[in-house]
Amino acid sequence: MKAASVSDVKKELRLKSEDELAELLMRMVKYKKENKELISYLLFDAEDESQYVNDIKLEIDLAFDEMNKSTIYFIKKSLRKVLRTANKHIKFSGQRTTEVAILLYFCKKITELGRSATSNVSVQLIYHRQIQKIEKALAGMHEDLRFDFTNDLNELNLPNFEYGY
Repeated sequence: MKAASVSDVKKELRLKSEDELAELLMRMVKYKKENKELISYLLFDAEDESQYVNDIKLEIDLAFDEMNKSTIYFIKKSLRKVLRTANKHIKFSGQRTTEVAILLYFCKKITELGRSATSNVSVQLIYHRQIQKIEKALAGMHEDLRFDFTNDLNELNLPNFEYGY
């Protein structure tokens, strides 16, 4: 079965009553956790984006505190997990300021891991990919916001953080 296009779905949804829309939405929410999280964001968190960013930062803090730092393998695995969660929240928001704030915070937490973790090539690649994403998002922002975030970005640079290959 082929899925309908977005425009076809939009046209069909306009023909439905409010009760039918609510029922369709509830059925959709039941099947995927991500759908439920998205509708929760849209209903409860979208109005206060700064609080949403703070909540995500707390979630990142908690994940870094619970991170198994016994081996570099577990650190990399945990970093990827935290990054997946952060990217999911960024996707929900769709705002560049939220994206930059969350990614900057994630990179700051990486720098706090210590030299033994940050000297690993895989961790460095994760870090540099996020810096590239931040720079790309900054390019599309208003110049005042860009200036503020660029200052924060400049504070992040890790000394001797180069690829080892």
